Parts: sequence; structure tokens; C-alpha cells
Amino acid sequence: MKTILVTGPTGYIGGRLIPRLLARGLRVRALARHPEDLQGRPWSGNVDIVRGDVFCGQGLGAAMAGADAAYYLIHSMADTENFEALEETSVRNFSAAAKAAGVKKIIYLGGLGTDINGLSHHLRSRHRMGALMREAGLNVTEFRAAVIVGSGSISFEIIRYLAERLPVIPCFRFLASTLCQPVAIRDVLSYLTAALEEPVSDGKIIDIGGLGVYTYRQLMAIYAETRGLKRGFFSCLLWSPKLAARLVGLLTPVPYVLAKPLMESLSNNVVCSNDLARELFPEIKPLDYRTAVQYALMRVSENNVETSWTTAYEPAYSRACSFIDTEGLILQDHCVMVPAPAENVFRVFSGIGGRRGWFYAQWLWSLKALQDRLIGGVGMRLGRRHPDIVCQGEALDFWRVERVVENSMLLLRAEMKLPGKGWLQFEARARGPRSCMLRVTAYFEPRGLLGNIYWHMLYPVHTFIFRGLTAEISRRAVALVS
Repeated sequence: MKTILVTGPTGYIGGRLIPRLLARGLRVRALARHPEDLQGRPWSGNVDIVRGDVFCGQGLGAAMAGADAAYYLIHSMADTENFEALEETSVRNFSAAAKAAGVKKIIYLGGLGTDINGLSHHLRSRHRMGALMREAGLNVTEFRAAVIVGSGSISFEIIRYLAERLPVIPCFRFLASTLCQPVAIRDVLSYLTAALEEPVSDGKIIDIGGLGVYTYRQLMAIYAETRGLKRGFFSCLLWSPKLAARLVGLLTPVPYVLAKPLMESLSNNVVCSNDLARELFPEIKPLDYRTAVQYALMRVSENNVETSWTTAYEPAYSRACSFIDTEGLILQDHCVMVPAPAENVFRVFSGIGGRRGWFYAQWLWSLKALQDRLIGGVGMRLGRRHPDIVCQGEALDFWRVERVVENSMLLLRAEMKLPGKGWLQFEARARGPRSCMLRVTAYFEPRGLLGNIYWHMLYPVHTFIFRGLTAEISRRAVALVS
């Protein structure tokens, strides 16, 4: 049985690729900076998870040992301006480890685009990473794709939110002229898995795309038609990636720092320049864009979004932050006995946020989200992947799910900008077959005097919110019994 290493298992592509590799009967190993974030995934028990970090070069030896092939699905276009340098360091570390371990094949997913008119920083970095792997002497199959259409993909979410929220869409200079060849997520996954068994693809750069080439204006128009929305466009002669990114950051869940490199790429045509995909994988019949949109919307409507870009995204200001019960923490605790089983209470509080909102004093939560966005935070734009199921490592509005204990506890870490670090914990402790103790605890680790002032100023507001919140969770849990 072949051993396949997947990097980026918490990402949009990696999280969908792994179960498909397992279905093929392959032994899968995943390299993750935070293995605990993979707990709760349906496939996590069938995967060998290695703790490691390609940027720091940690864990790569153990991850590569005995691997027949490895997928490089890490994208460092994170909440930082120097993502190109981060990507280069990561790829060099990965390549050296793969070379030393004798990994026979590397499969890499990059970006489309030609160097004729000069590539954007984002696309240039994507191409350079593939070149660095080949220069290291590795056998690399490099797939290049443009917009990936699927529920939860970052490019599709930008199109979706703009078309949904704007009755008249500003058409910047490049939106009406730049060409794009989008590809459905299911086709991307088909190519990635098929390459394992296709030696003819070794050492090739393969452009992949769906049926049809469109302008970005057409992509939004087709989306609107598919949804039955009437949308107009007006020409906007001004073009600035920063301006466009600000608009995207304001109207969609995608923050400015991620939107900016994507907006810069709008000046590049991203169309397949070779037919290798069709020649090497004739069994794969790519979908057209309209059909791919329909499939994506079906997933969204059925609450069946398998992975989302938000899972891999963490704001820079919230990193290196996890809950440890130490001195220096301030906590505010609210408890209530609930005449309902602990699993009912867990079911209620694990479904908080997203479209359901925060159960009590929603206007205060919304006000906090607005204040956070105004100072450069994420606000509540990230939402949640599924209305009922929550997994460790996922985004939940302006929180990150740090720990989940089924039918017992949910711990959230604050990702809003704060003068300190904050957590919110929900806990259901059984006190019999049909009763439990519900405990809601806010933890805060203040940063200096400002942090202490902040906490004490908001203490009365927190008291009001959490008392009402515990009462509402209790009411909903009891309603599930009757």
C-alpha cells in the first residue's frame, strides 16, 4: 500500500483531498502545525497525523519518511505582506526534506497565467514555487488553475457575496476585459488524485480549467442569473487593487490583506495555454462554469460545505494564542441548572453564531462586530461552515473553535482585535439523565493597563449579555425535550 503525504490538511483543498485518497485505499499521512485542529474530521482517525511546520522546517523528516508521493498544498498568502518570502522558505525546506527522503513524486497546485504582460506578485510566487521544487531535483507534477468554483472557496465567495449584496456592481477596468477559465472543485480533486497513477504526468506543468473562458464581469453575471438576481453593472474607470480590495473587504468575508493580492491578479489573463490535461486525463470531463456554480450553491443550501477557506485563515494578530489556565486570567462565570440532558444543551450552544446569531442581545454582538471591522479586525464576516456541526480549528464569526468535547464543552478563542487575549467557554455538566449544569465562562488575559480598563468598563455589559445568553440556551434546550 502506498503512503501519501498531504501538506495543508486544514486547508480548502487538502481537507477535501484526504478522504478521496483514503477511498482509493491509500495510506495517508498529514503534516499539520496544529494536529488538534484535525480532531472531529470524519477521516482523522484513519490518517497518520504528524506535527510539523514547513516554514520552520519542523517535522518534515518524520512526515517524509517512507512516503511514495507528497502533495504540496500550502499557500502562504496569509495575513502578511511578505507572503512571497514565506512561500520561498517553506518550499525550500519542503524540497530539501523530500529529496533527502527519496520521495518519488511531488504533486503541486499552482496558478494559471503567462509572463507575457508581467504576472502579479501572487501568480509570480505560485509559478516560482513550482520552479524551486524542480530546481531541487524533484519529480514534480504541477497543476495550474485559475478561479476554483466550489462552496467555501475564497474566489467563489468573493463573486458570490458581491453578486448577492450589490444591486449595481462597479465594473473596474480589468473586470470587463481580463479573461479567466474557472474550474470546478470536483474537477481539481479529480486531477490531483488521478496524477498519482499517471506516470506520464511526471515532470509536467499542466493547465487545468473548466469548459469556457469568461471575463470576471461575465462570471458575476452568470452567478446572478443562476440565482435569479437582476444585477446591473456600471463602468468604473478608476483602477486600484487597493481600492478594489477595500471594497471586497467591506462587502465580503474576505479581509483586505487576502483580497489585495487577488485583486492585483485581475490584470492577468488566466486561461489554459496547453491541452495536456485533456491528453493525459481523457476520462475527466470538466464542468462548465454555470454547472459548477449550481453544484456549489446546492452544497451551500444543503449545509453540506465540506471545507472552507476560513478554516486555514487566522488573523496575524490572533496567532500564537491558545487557552492555558494560568495566573493573570480574569474570568466571568454564569451558571444555571437546565432541566434537559447535557447533549441537548451542547446541541444548542454548539449551534450558536452564523445565521442563527448569538441568541440574546444580538444588536450588542453586531455593534461589537462593527467596531472590530472599523479598527481592521475580522468582524463577523467569517460566519461558520455548518449551522449544527462544529469542528476544532474552524472559524465561528469572530471566534476560532479551540476545543470541542462532544456533548460537553465548546471553547472559542477571540479573533477580534482586543487589548489582550480572550476566550469564551460553554460547558454542559450532566447532573442526571434529564438535567445538567450549564456554565458560560468568559476568560480574558489583559495586556497592560488598557486591557484592565477595557475589561472593567465592559463588565456590566458582559453581565447583561451572559445572563440573558444562559437563560436563552436553557430555554432552547428544554424546548428540544418537549
